[in-house]
Amino acid sequence: MLNDSVVARWTALILIALMMFFAYMFVDVMSPLKSLIESARGWDSGAFGTYAASEYILNVCGFLILAGIILDKMGIRFTGTLSASLMVLGAAIKFVGVSEWFQGTGFNAWLDSWWTAMPGSAKMASLGFMIFGCGCEMAGTTVSKSIAKWFKGKEMALAMGLEMAIARLGVFAVMWLAPIISNSFDQSVVAPVGFCTVLLLIGLINYIVFSVMDSKFDKQLVAAGMATEEKSPEDEFHIRDLGKIFSSKMFWLVALLCVLYYSAIFPFQRYAPNYLEVTLGVDNATASQLFSFFPILAMCLTPLLGIFLDRKGKGATMLMLGAIIMIVCHLSFAFILPVYPHKWLAVTLIAILGVSFSLVPAALWPSVPKIIDEKILGSAYCLIFWVQNIGLCLVPLLIGKVLQSTGGYLAPMIIFSSFGILAFIFSFLLKAEDRRKGYGLELPNVVKKEE
Repeated sequence: MLNDSVVARWTALILIALMMFFAYMFVDVMSPLKSLIESARGWDSGAFGTYAASEYILNVCGFLILAGIILDKMGIRFTGTLSASLMVLGAAIKFVGVSEWFQGTGFNAWLDSWWTAMPGSAKMASLGFMIFGCGCEMAGTTVSKSIAKWFKGKEMALAMGLEMAIARLGVFAVMWLAPIISNSFDQSVVAPVGFCTVLLLIGLINYIVFSVMDSKFDKQLVAAGMATEEKSPEDEFHIRDLGKIFSSKMFWLVALLCVLYYSAIFPFQRYAPNYLEVTLGVDNATASQLFSFFPILAMCLTPLLGIFLDRKGKGATMLMLGAIIMIVCHLSFAFILPVYPHKWLAVTLIAILGVSFSLVPAALWPSVPKIIDEKILGSAYCLIFWVQNIGLCLVPLLIGKVLQSTGGYLAPMIIFSSFGILAFIFSFLLKAEDRRKGYGLELPNVVKKEE
């Protein structure tokens, strides 16, 4: 089998991980430029919050449910190519929206004429980000199912951990590169967005190469009698199978834990550079570089945690520990860093938060195949992402409004901390349910072959 080859399966992983690396870069390309986009295009914190939330709006309105059905019906090759293409299309629209050329068009003037609190450039950028978000979330679930397929019975947690680590390197890279590219082009917002758009096109090419490899792998599975050209009625996905997911208590525990945890991470990521600007009194380039340390420990630890999970297990325990670390960090951002505004303290807290960002995803995503039937695994991932996207859509809007109302970051950080507390409660319930039902969340992932 092709996936028995170490070189082949890890090459496949690198191809799809690089696509997500470029996607993560595009997601956060505007975060270091918040002050610049506000001064150059007339946005405010409310408009920026709406723009940040727009990534998730179509997903929340049901696209992710459709994406799961497409994934289970059409497979990882078609769905992955579609998702990568949507990312490129959305990125191109956003690029046009923030461009200098677009500001002088009649269409932008029309966009400016209604909902005047939201500039035309912000509306256009949000439209592009909406389409990109559909592709990005669909790609995330497709990549998860792809790894589950290629690494079944092998180093699945390590593979998922490495994929997440490579993707998060995109956050580190863009926090440094976006201000540098912007400064190189006379404080341009357009140049960093254009650069990341080109990278997404490269990501699409990467996935097409992976699809060729996966096609060969499927032919080998059919030849070995481990799969068939046509699915049997028992293996075929049906819409009614969604009911099995929604009726699963474990699914809801995982989904709610996911939405609470990520609602305290990704929306914070959007505002963190500006938070550091305000709290430490530094410029946006310095603030972005300080925050770029966020994924460093995550990148280093996630593969190691993946190895531990593959060999030793303890996934549910890791979820609890990750939530505790997140609570401590956000409370420190709220109460300690404003009193002691030192760069070393900020970097320390950011790096420790990165540890939490390793523990939870490294344990969470490899656990899903243990509780969900393989034929509906794609839909399960998409439904978890759908629930997650509800939080990720609403929380940036909430933080933007709170920030506008209070003028400071104390209340937003307390909100993030409260999400961490709720995440800890659900991780405790998840571990208790696993102990009762024996899903194996605490067991290792690698299946040892009998001699």
